[in-house]
Parts: sequence; structure tokens; C-alpha cells
Amino acid sequence: MVDDARARTDGAGSAETNGNRPSGDDAGSGSESVPDDVEGYARFSKIDGATYDRANEFLRDRTYVTAREWAMARLCADFRTETGVEMTKIGENLPELVPFMTDTYSPQAVNQARSSFDEKVRKAGATFLYGAMCDFYTAEELDDVMYEITEVAKFLLEVEGVELGVEEELEAEERISSVMREVRESSAALRHDEAHCPNCGHDLGAGAEGSED
Repeated sequence: MVDDARARTDGAGSAETNGNRPSGDDAGSGSESVPDDVEGYARFSKIDGATYDRANEFLRDRTYVTAREWAMARLCADFRTETGVEMTKIGENLPELVPFMTDTYSPQAVNQARSSFDEKVRKAGATFLYGAMCDFYTAEELDDVMYEITEVAKFLLEVEGVELGVEEELEAEERISSVMREVRESSAALRHDEAHCPNCGHDLGAGAEGSED
């Protein structure tokens, strides 16, 4: 699935009009000169020429966020200073920063997109955590889910220009798996209030203290 997306983005043609651009008062005025840090920015160079709709389709199929929200979240992280996010710079230079964005944005539009990304991450996180804790899925089923979403996340990082080595990927996957094992064990303790997991007999520690009350 992700491999198909790689093929689609790698072979993208000429840029088309952004299908999710702000209109009216949301559009920025643009700038006459390009700052050095903007000119040297290459996060999204791997999809140079890809259309907004193509990037948006990939994200909508696999995540809650749109291509606009994804791009804004990354830009706000990369253009953060000690005094805050350079939203005016991001908005005025958006077409130079992100190849599939063809219009400038106002600072308010940049902030709105970043806030929308944050809200969706929290909602998606709550949904996933509940799914992991509710005992609806086996450990193997959750491992399959984790593998799929990790592959999507790694692909997005690759598109942004992050090079992950094999050892780094394996270490990240092991950390995630370790956290998920702790989540499953802790949720079992909360659900059953027992000192041992009802599935495997593992000592959970919950319920042991205060049992004499």
C-alpha cells in the first residue's frame, strides 16, 4: 500500500492548482524576495511537482489529516524560534517551501491549519489508545495495526527528507512495541483489578496493595 504511494509521488507530473487553498481574506500578500532559510528549505523536495490532490488523497486514505495540515505542522516545527513560530514567513513563502502548495497564506490561515493538525492528533491518539486498552483486539492484532501505521509514518518522514537507517528503524519499532506491551498490561490491570493478567498469568502488580483493607 505504501509502496504504491511511493510510486505515485515519485512519478508526479506538473503542479496543478491547490485544491484546498484559502480564499479572500485568508490569502497572504506574498513577498518580493525569498529569505535564505526559505530558499534552502528542502523538506518536500522528493515530491516536487506532485499535485495537492495527489498528496491529499494519500493522507486522507491513511490518516485523519490533509496535506495542508501536514505541511503546516511540519513548517511550524521547522520555523520555530525562541519567540514563537514564524507564521508570517511561512505563509508568505508557502509555494517556495512546499511544492504542492501554490498559494500564499495569511498567518491566521497557517495557525488554523496547525491547530487543526494538533486537534486531529489528539483525537486519533485517544481513539487508538482506547482500541489498545479496550480488550477488543488480541496482542497479535495490535501488532499488525502498529506495523501498518508505522510504515505510513516512516513513509511520510521519508517524503520530508528524513533518512532512517535500518538500525534506527528497528530501534524505533522495538520502543513502540515495548510501550504497547506496557499499555496492554496496564489496561488489563485496570479492567480486572487483578495482580495477574487473566490471559497470560503475568504479574501486573495492580490490586496487590491495599488488598487487606
